Amino acid sequence: MSRANQTKAWCFRFATMSTLAVLGVFFAALLVSLAGATTASKFQQVLARDDVWFAIKLSLFTATLSTTMAVIIALPAAYALSHLDFPGKKLIDTLVDLPIVLSPVALGAALLVFFNTWAGRLIEDNVVTFVFQRPGLVLAQFTVVVALAVRLLKSAFDLVDPRYEQVSRVMGCTPFQAFIRVTLPLARPGILAAVILTWARAIGEFGASVTLAGATGMKTETLPISIYLSFAAADVSKAVAVVFVLVLVSGIALLGVRLLSERVFAK
Repeated sequence: MSRANQTKAWCFRFATMSTLAVLGVFFAALLVSLAGATTASKFQQVLARDDVWFAIKLSLFTATLSTTMAVIIALPAAYALSHLDFPGKKLIDTLVDLPIVLSPVALGAALLVFFNTWAGRLIEDNVVTFVFQRPGLVLAQFTVVVALAVRLLKSAFDLVDPRYEQVSRVMGCTPFQAFIRVTLPLARPGILAAVILTWARAIGEFGASVTLAGATGMKTETLPISIYLSFAAADVSKAVAVVFVLVLVSGIALLGVRLLSERVFAK
């Protein structure tokens, strides 16, 4: 390689690495500023509070339930978008993507408006109450994350060669058997990563949840809503502690996805 080409390669590497360094320093500075807003003793005191543990347990429960519902519905929907052809496919694909690009507050407002219609009131009066109640948290999280689950699972199914299914069909498998015995095992790493990321997104959901279920302490107080209530009450120590809990949960989820991806690509 000539000296001119070496210089160009060095400049390109410097430009990309410096940009990455700036981004890393930016996010590190945010974490350092949070750490400077509290002390270890205050952090321990806040974590011992009943309302913080209530928010942690409620977030874990609602995120797990909403993610389970989302994955159950997203699996067949993602498979249909990935491997089947049908009229209106592009239109439906676009509709499914709308919750990804819409503001969560807008989704929460849409849910709130729906439950003010005759159909919504019928559900509220005879089935389950969502507005300003804990089931509203699950519904809001589900509405936000189900589109993400569909998109991630579709990407996992896209990596599965349809010819494997065709071979299994020739060998006597029904479409359902081919899906269970061939497609799901081959897409398993992508499915696991999708579940983890969907759950992490659900546990951090705020906009739709606070719009539909409200922000009531010790009732609909998830971790993001706890942060909102803490700042509203000027309780900075509690807010910072809950932020660190969210960062820890999100970091563990992302680390799990990284390790899973490395394991898959190492094979």
